Amino acid sequence: MKSEFGEDLSNALRVLRSGGVILYPTDTIWGLGCDATNSQAVRRIYEIKKRAENKSLIILVNSPGMLERYVDNPPEVALQMAELSERPMTIVYDRGRSLAEGVASADGSVGVRVCADPFCDALITGLRKPLVSTSANISGSSAPAIFDEIAGEVMAAVDYVCLWRQDDRSRAKPSSVIKVSGNGIVKILRG
Repeated sequence: MKSEFGEDLSNALRVLRSGGVILYPTDTIWGLGCDATNSQAVRRIYEIKKRAENKSLIILVNSPGMLERYVDNPPEVALQMAELSERPMTIVYDRGRSLAEGVASADGSVGVRVCADPFCDALITGLRKPLVSTSANISGSSAPAIFDEIAGEVMAAVDYVCLWRQDDRSRAKPSSVIKVSGNGIVKILRG
């Protein structure tokens, strides 16, 4: 466990392990997160965002090995693309597995990002499971690039608000999103 994050990391992990929802900074924007294998926690994320349940969520993993535990047969080209990308890249794979209901799309596909952010890495390492990551906003409103842009309604609805990087004013963009099918076909969904 990374001691630089101190009680903030311990508090976030306690909430995640108990099935709660956290508000946390990712390698892109501020997100709502929970244990991606806990159906009740995933359902709460949909409620907080007031989001239609037919819209899937993405998950964060911290290694290709973890990705392979939650994705059926990830194409090698997808792993190579993620490694070579200069900015965070979410890849939609044909089939997820061992995830809570509501994480994958109706067709079984799942969006996954191998996250290199040190705080997210510490969360995933401590939880030993993937994290749901979705923008910390009400569905249809702007995604918060910095902490000050998060609506009070969202902050009040979560079980824990992470302290890490609350004062960071650097603005990252949401990740690029591509779909890589098992047959090797690549489609850009968000550049």
